[in-house]
Amino acid sequence: MLAPARTKYRKQQKGRMRGFSYRGSDLSFGDFGLKALAPGYISGKQLEAGRVALTRFIKRGGRVWIRIFPDKPITRKPAEVRMGKGKGSPEEWVAVVRPGKIIFEIQGVTTDIAKEACRLAAFKLPIRTRFIERELL
Repeated sequence: MLAPARTKYRKQQKGRMRGFSYRGSDLSFGDFGLKALAPGYISGKQLEAGRVALTRFIKRGGRVWIRIFPDKPITRKPAEVRMGKGKGSPEEWVAVVRPGKIIFEIQGVTTDIAKEACRLAAFKLPIRTRFIERELL
């Protein structure tokens, strides 16, 4: 599971997910990709599940890049605890994804295999995504 080795601060504020992702919205490494269409949090577990689904389907055929990293801590208070008494402890790590962000990239496989692999990976993610291809000039 992906998580940062160390961070400057243990806890972060929520923040907002308004707007679009302009950085990381083009294919940089592979020929095919999975692009986010909605904002949301993707946890390290969900990212790993998507990566496993992707790599299992392409069967050592190509190369896979993960373009996002879960570096935001999400805190939770224990069950049946009264309000107040400070913020809860960090429970999981998530990546903040805005529309337009590329999540996975693939290279070295055919279009049909890449499309099906991205479809399987998209089922593991909590947001809507789209399969994209590199435009050949």
